[in-house]
Amino acid sequence: MSLKLNQLKSFHGRKGPLLLIIMDGVGIGKADETNAVYRADTPNLDRLFKSDLYTQLKAHGTAVGLPSDDDMGNSEVGHNAIGAGRVFDQGARLVNAALKTGRIFQSGVWDNIVKCSQNGGTIHFIGLLSDGNVHSHIEQLFIMIDKCAELNFNRVRVHALLDGRDVGERTALNYLIPTEEKLKKISAEKGLDYAIASGGGRMKVTMDRYNSDWNIVKRGWDAHVLGEGRKFPSASDAVKTFYEEDQKATDQYLPAFVITDDSRMPIGTIHDGDAVIFFNFRGDRAIEISRTFSEKEFSEFDRGPLPDIFYAGMMQYDGDAHIPPHFLVQPPAIDRVISEYLCAEKVKTFAVSETQKFGHVTYFWNGNRSGYIDESLEKYVEIPSDRIEFDRAPQMKAKEITDTVIDLLKKGDYRFGRLNFPNGDMVGHTGMMDAAIIAVETVDKYVGDLLDVIKEIGGIAVIRADHGNADEMFTIDKKGVKSVKTAHSLNPVPFIIYDPLYQGEYHMAEIKEKGLSNIAATLLNLLGYEKPQEYDPSLIEMAPVGKS
Repeated sequence: MSLKLNQLKSFHGRKGPLLLIIMDGVGIGKADETNAVYRADTPNLDRLFKSDLYTQLKAHGTAVGLPSDDDMGNSEVGHNAIGAGRVFDQGARLVNAALKTGRIFQSGVWDNIVKCSQNGGTIHFIGLLSDGNVHSHIEQLFIMIDKCAELNFNRVRVHALLDGRDVGERTALNYLIPTEEKLKKISAEKGLDYAIASGGGRMKVTMDRYNSDWNIVKRGWDAHVLGEGRKFPSASDAVKTFYEEDQKATDQYLPAFVITDDSRMPIGTIHDGDAVIFFNFRGDRAIEISRTFSEKEFSEFDRGPLPDIFYAGMMQYDGDAHIPPHFLVQPPAIDRVISEYLCAEKVKTFAVSETQKFGHVTYFWNGNRSGYIDESLEKYVEIPSDRIEFDRAPQMKAKEITDTVIDLLKKGDYRFGRLNFPNGDMVGHTGMMDAAIIAVETVDKYVGDLLDVIKEIGGIAVIRADHGNADEMFTIDKKGVKSVKTAHSLNPVPFIIYDPLYQGEYHMAEIKEKGLSNIAATLLNLLGYEKPQEYDPSLIEMAPVGKS
């Protein structure tokens, strides 16, 4: 199938460029005290929401390739859907299918893990211990542990990364205690040696992304591999102690811990001959630790002698860079993304964000592929993120992103550009309402600045989010008790077209189920192209020629 796009007969775009503004984590929630978007002073968004070219999109569950509509969306699957123009089965669904059919245990990768155990090695599972279903799911881990027990693997160790982000902020014990009990039961009933060996909060230990802070990975390496960290008799004891020492401590920021035996020796260090499975299915926070285990030439930090182990990811987290080389479940094969079509048409484009979301407007947007599709036609700009808790600087790099985008727009070299403001998501994850309000107000201000420029140069802007977060900062139960919510919401997200030169050339289409995958076709229409046959329908319909 050709990548050639056909021109629309009735609309050829505007003289100026098309700009896609992604307000990460800014969903449409309840108009009440729980909603930082509602509580924020947002004159620009208020005006846009009254536009005739406004609608709401589904951004979670089946609309983005996840197993059910109980599954919250995230930036990775969201940007996949936007860039691909249709829905692909995503991580959780693919892993569930592989586990249900048993395919995951019928590969050469699993055979290598079996051999490690048969040769006396320990099997180590490292990953996020929760049922958030964004990075991982505890039930998937349990199925693999059960398989290990069925095959009589003598020694299994779990290195538990604590969530508090995609689930309740202090819920670690809800996952640790059942895991400890399961491992203890297997050990007792089958005469095997299964236990939790180390762990720590996801934002402090192991799960860094986009090369933001390699110290996070180092802390994980030191705990998981070397057995270096604060020592406890059990993981649940560690968490209970951290809670007692700091009443405000939340799971995602808990320090590294190491489990020891009666003689205070670590029970689960990683040695030659062992196998390590990183059981997260989402890629962004799995790449750096995978590199640390897999690369012989490594300079990000001093890891000491590299153990001679077999390392596998739940999935391959970067297909282009082959990270990691060994993995249990094949990732979705996403092809024919909008960037491929635009490059084939020789359309010059740019993508801008700060570090925290740079990979989303590049790697995930392009179907989980690193690098440029055509460097001669594309420009990617990454603005380094601050290395602090985001509630302390909720403005993040919105000004720098805006200044960069305005400069690119005014140069007149680019016909399409995209940017991501991470504020609503990254600050929303902190659970701090006041900071989230500032984050949303910041985004609103800079959206306004960008629209002023779009009007000046005769372009079009599309404003939307990839999922909700800041729109649901806490919940209130029937008794009126408030609970901080740091996870994404299940709320719809806004979609607005800002077209100062609009003369009725098109209108919003009536689509029963509207989601993020409808955006790509819409963008192509606004650039003057028909959508490719395989793309989901556009959110706009063109007026008949002569009837605009």
